[in-house]
Amino acid sequence: MLKFFARYKTFAIVFFILSVIIIFCIYTLLKPEERLPVYQPDMVNAELVDSTKQYVRKYHKIADFELVNQNGDTITQEDYKDKIYIADFFFTTCLTICPIMTDHMIQIQEKIKNDDEVFLLSHTVFPVTDSVPVLKKYAEEKGVIDEKWNLVTGDKKQIYDLARKSYLATKSTGDGGKYDMIHTENFVLVDKDRQIRGFYDGTDPEAIENLMHDLKVLKAEDN
Repeated sequence: MLKFFARYKTFAIVFFILSVIIIFCIYTLLKPEERLPVYQPDMVNAELVDSTKQYVRKYHKIADFELVNQNGDTITQEDYKDKIYIADFFFTTCLTICPIMTDHMIQIQEKIKNDDEVFLLSHTVFPVTDSVPVLKKYAEEKGVIDEKWNLVTGDKKQIYDLARKSYLATKSTGDGGKYDMIHTENFVLVDKDRQIRGFYDGTDPEAIENLMHDLKVLKAEDN
């Protein structure tokens, strides 16, 4: 009996290795490719969406925009053409969630600083106080890399419309105030076609890990 097993030992080892390879290949072929959803307004909490967009079910994209960054440069959708980017809404004097969100954006910036496909875009919700010099000072204090991350200010109505009608990311105050928003913690992942591919809690480290995972998934879709 021992001679029998000795004779077929090599065959058994080879057979086992081939079996593992075959099973792995079958699993790989049958496993569905991971893809991110394309978010439409009707898929998002209605509180975050302007009433004119709440029932839109397809073809939603980020609208054209024209804002000014921390260096006084005009920033439009053309600066993000064929780019993936992460957007959020903040203000420089916020003492609650903004510092945490900014710290997480800084962490993301560090991870993507050598990635030519991925950029960051932060919109102030208080443009009346967050002027270009204020944004510049804030950017310098936080270590913002100008080539990777734009902090933008501009017309309040335009920023409001972007937040509520395009990024589907912030609540209205609900008090009838014109173009007033309740600042929220949402980070928004936008693909090269200006479509929303994910929402993340910018104050939650685990959510940031999920964002980085989804970023890899999104990049794989383009390759």
